[in-house]
Amino acid sequence: QVQLVESGGDLVQPGGSLRLSCVASGRDFNIYQMAWYRQAPGKQRELVARVRRNGDIMYSESVEGRFFISRDNDKNSVYLQMNSLKPEDTAVYRCNANYINGRGVEFDYWGQGTQVTVSS
Repeated sequence: QVQLVESGGDLVQPGGSLRLSCVASGRDFNIYQMAWYRQAPGKQRELVARVRRNGDIMYSESVEGRFFISRDNDKNSVYLQMNSLKPEDTAVYRCNANYINGRGVEFDYWGQGTQVTVSS
């Protein structure tokens, strides 16, 4: 079992920056693929960025070049540095941990989310 706790959400002006953090409790953090998702009111959940256990990183087109994901396995943490924020980045951001074992059993955990609001 893994528990995820996000922090760092805030109200920020367009063009500003925020850094989101997600701390995981439980064992074997390093085996999980970690990701950030977001969901705005009335919209579908969107994968923002993910970092695999081998360090491979992927970003959605909407944030490529502005957002940067990183993980620190020693601190059981994953981060999302968000720069050049736009009003359309406004959403609840949630941390996800995902692992599929050798038998195909999937372990999938979510944090409660942190609100990011970009507005002047």
